[in-house]
Amino acid sequence: MFLAFLPPQVQLLKEDAAIVLAQSIKRELIVTPLSQQAIGRSAAPEAIATAYVRQGTGKPILLLHGFDSSVLEFRYLLPLLAKKYETWGVDLLGFGFTERIRGIDYNPASIKAHLYSFWKLINRPLILIGTSMGGATAIDFVLDYPQAVEKLILINSVGFSGDFPVGKFLFPPFDYLAVEYWRQRKLQALFWDNFNPCQLIDAIRCASLHLDMPYWYEAMLSFMKSGGYGHLADKIPKINKPTLILWGDRDDTLSVNDATKFQRAIADSQLIWLKNCGHVPQLEQPEVLAGYIQDLN
Repeated sequence: MFLAFLPPQVQLLKEDAAIVLAQSIKRELIVTPLSQQAIGRSAAPEAIATAYVRQGTGKPILLLHGFDSSVLEFRYLLPLLAKKYETWGVDLLGFGFTERIRGIDYNPASIKAHLYSFWKLINRPLILIGTSMGGATAIDFVLDYPQAVEKLILINSVGFSGDFPVGKFLFPPFDYLAVEYWRQRKLQALFWDNFNPCQLIDAIRCASLHLDMPYWYEAMLSFMKSGGYGHLADKIPKINKPTLILWGDRDDTLSVNDATKFQRAIADSQLIWLKNCGHVPQLEQPEVLAGYIQDLN
């Protein structure tokens, strides 16, 4: 059974892995210090209904999704990791099925503040895993809250590229047109139903389901105007946690050269290339990815 905060289109999911994970998504009211930003609200800490998944027992792992995504991108990987670890996935502030509140600036700083408040549910040093933009979020988090992280895993991570520097200069109506372009780019594939396998259609539905959440436009616009994680590159050498870098050798979204940049910049790091894999190994090669993660000491 799906919880009521999920869009009605969740009923269209057909793939077992997608249905099982969607049915396991919960929401927790997370108190954050972000209420001071909210227009017309009191100074009391704002509780944000935060979407997350938790499976398994053992050492804690926390999965951070990519840009404009949700915990559903881990529908194959999370159950594999849960065989060995207490595995969490969370929808970052402004993304997925986590509540979006009007008046909050959706930027890396607010995402980090919200993530730290969520981490207090776990309240133990954990293995922090970030994919694509989630990798940048993980880097930003570990630099400010090293006590919360035991090890860091970056999967095709933003950090040296993949930010939104042009977003700072968008103004009406071009700002909304930019967001609408992104939305249509994702949704147009939904019309391929007669020409593609059901698994591909379900993948598109998973990737697009959260677009119908309230205030999606406003949060996306706010984040894009923030410029994203362009401030991180010079800070990456300050990471002092053991770091595993996993990178698809056929990544056509971020430069494969970024993988070696991470390896050179982070003193205690190891780079593993994922053969014949693109930008989203959590969907393309979940068993291979899980194997490398489970081999960690």
